[in-house]
Amino acid sequence: MRHLQLVIFDCDGVLVDSERISNGVLAEILGEYGLPLSLEETIERFIGRSLPQCVEIIATLLGHEPPADFRAQFAQRTWTAFGARLAPVAGVEEVLRSISLPCCVASNGNRAKMNFTLGRTGLLGRFRDRMYCAEDVAEPKPAPDLFLHAARCHAADPSRCIVVEDTPTGITAARAAGMGAYGFAAMTPGARLKDAGAHVVFSDMSDLPTLLAQHQVHWRSADEQ
Repeated sequence: MRHLQLVIFDCDGVLVDSERISNGVLAEILGEYGLPLSLEETIERFIGRSLPQCVEIIATLLGHEPPADFRAQFAQRTWTAFGARLAPVAGVEEVLRSISLPCCVASNGNRAKMNFTLGRTGLLGRFRDRMYCAEDVAEPKPAPDLFLHAARCHAADPSRCIVVEDTPTGITAARAAGMGAYGFAAMTPGARLKDAGAHVVFSDMSDLPTLLAQHQVHWRSADEQ
């Protein structure tokens, strides 16, 4: 009988409620560079991207490379804001307690950021030694490398993995990896996630255990036909 072997969570926006905070900091910095973008515009352009990918986009928008201290400024100001306001995504702690399947986290953020955000929100202990980031692979999302790496580390068949993502970038990567793509429509409109290829779109994290159970029932019924 076919069954799920692994649930792979994105970090920012799925486990920790960080996207609005970090993109707000980025919008402030870009405004100081003479590039006024609203929070909504910043989220649309940068959500789900790795920092090197963001730097490339910023250079294109500015017409030149950002100042040499951009990365350091962005990191320092973001971590200060996280320290003041960061929290887990609503309902995710209960969801993690209720899911009996193996779980891990795979993020385009770097390992230091994941350690900080998961640690700050009390989630680090649930994912210690099960955390994968863009530094682990040749190409970050939207390439499938990161999710395939996570599956290999857990000896899981990609077709038996579910990815929970909140951005088109992550959904694209999940589909490219041959995995089930669940779009969490908290910051990104559900239609964008669906257009990117999400198999399932949901907006309340507490719905996830039921959706996973339904997935199992669907596969079981298919096997019995």
